[in-house]
Amino acid sequence: MKLVECVPNFSEGRNLDIIKSITDEIESVDGVKLLDVDPGKDTNRTVVTVVGTPDEVVDAVFKAIKRASELIDMSKHSGAHPRMGATDVCPFVPVKDITIEECNKLAEKLGERVGNELNIPVYLYEYSAKTEDRKNLANVRKGEYEALEEKFKDDYWKPDFGKPIFNARSGATAIGVRDFLIAYNININSKDKKKAHDIAMSIREKGRAKRDSKGEIVRDKNGKAVKVPGLLNYCKAIGWYIDDYGVAQISMNLTNATKTAPHQAFDIVCDEANKRGLRVTGSELVGLIPKESILEAGRYFLKKQNKSIGIPEKDIIFIAVKSMGLDELSPFDPEKKIIEYAYEGGCKNKLVNMTIKDFNDELSTDSPAPGGGSVAALNGVLAASLIAMVSNLTHGKKGYEKYFEDMVRIGDKAQNIKEQLLTIIDKDTDVFNILMKAMKMPKKTDEQKKLRYNAMQEATKEATNIPFLTMETINEMLDLLDEIAEKGNQNSISDAGVAAINAYAGAEGAYMNVIINLAGIDDKKFNEKMKTSSKDLLDKINAKTKEIKEKVYKVIL
Repeated sequence: MKLVECVPNFSEGRNLDIIKSITDEIESVDGVKLLDVDPGKDTNRTVVTVVGTPDEVVDAVFKAIKRASELIDMSKHSGAHPRMGATDVCPFVPVKDITIEECNKLAEKLGERVGNELNIPVYLYEYSAKTEDRKNLANVRKGEYEALEEKFKDDYWKPDFGKPIFNARSGATAIGVRDFLIAYNININSKDKKKAHDIAMSIREKGRAKRDSKGEIVRDKNGKAVKVPGLLNYCKAIGWYIDDYGVAQISMNLTNATKTAPHQAFDIVCDEANKRGLRVTGSELVGLIPKESILEAGRYFLKKQNKSIGIPEKDIIFIAVKSMGLDELSPFDPEKKIIEYAYEGGCKNKLVNMTIKDFNDELSTDSPAPGGGSVAALNGVLAASLIAMVSNLTHGKKGYEKYFEDMVRIGDKAQNIKEQLLTIIDKDTDVFNILMKAMKMPKKTDEQKKLRYNAMQEATKEATNIPFLTMETINEMLDLLDEIAEKGNQNSISDAGVAAINAYAGAEGAYMNVIINLAGIDDKKFNEKMKTSSKDLLDKINAKTKEIKEKVYKVIL
């Protein structure tokens, strides 16, 4: 599932009723979740964090911008923070399985709607900017709301969307795309703010002023201080003392977590602290973090320990939390601190979150979903889990030293495939429910019948694509399974055989779901292609799993 974050900033931080009315619009849209609402009285500004599926986020944020334009009058606004509109700035941030380019399209889609439907001038900024001088928000917002009327008289500042006409009530809005920003603080065993700030100057990208042997600042011919670059790119940092905790911290914003990650910052701060006779005692995340960032940290520390990374997500996250002391000052709850988990909300009604007993109880009722499609995906999950298990039983074992790196690779890949198939368990049921919803659409008029027919055809195609995806994903794991049967701990080779049996059962079960759904699809090209592709894939999986089972039997018989 593609996930995008959006962080609209509204020019109201004092009237909680207005703020609530705006955020209610966001929460009225399915497929999005309101993660945070942060109002500020002095700034008279509220920062809202929304995450969800791309089109739904655009719809939710548009509704919020519209509501803000109705409730906020910029001609009467004042506050400490720079601003130029009722919705001042609205950045999209890629979270999961979505690119900067795709987010740019979302920004443009939203900008066009805001400009055309609400008559609010829109400037694209950051990655969405069409010109270099509009990348920097400060340039776009220069002069703020009060300068807009004159600004629009200059063709150079014609907005990207909407007319260059001053909207006295709503001002203008900046919409764009930026990298995910992680606010991250590292604690040291000191109350000395100066020591923390000294470390901050050493690591931040802009660095510190260069000094000569006498301690004097070195300046260039223009009298400007010469800078010594810091150790971390994409890092803004200061040192401060937190009275509530009684510790000094290096507080940083990591503006591109894919280039400079929290675990990298943590290790470098540890080194810098040690040079000064200090110790890092832990750290804290302010706000949320993408799942991949915390998993990357966990894998990093596991590799330093020479341990396999082919373990479940929750165990990798545990290693990350303990290695960086993320729970030193307050508990670290993954359901609240990891964006994807917060979005899912730990949904108790999800099949994958049920106990084995509850899942089978649900399966055994007269409800048609969950059914064979979800069970087929579950068979694949079991096969991938067994592959990961054998890899972990091999890694670190005497006599298998030459395969250690292979086991790390196989285990990690198997865990990833397991996670993909776990999502399909629920997807199969979700798409069946969408089909049932389409069947219940009204069919009194010709137009209604047409809409219902089209909805049913699309839903049935998706109900076919999901089990085919199960087959493709199972096929992807078979090379790993073959390799684990050959190189894995021979005391566990029967587990590789059980994995092969489950893999084929899952594939054939998914194939049956593909074929039965094709009967409800009128698109002959789609039917023929899917029929041929699924049969070819099943034959390939059948042949491969037979080979693996034969290898197993040669060893155990």
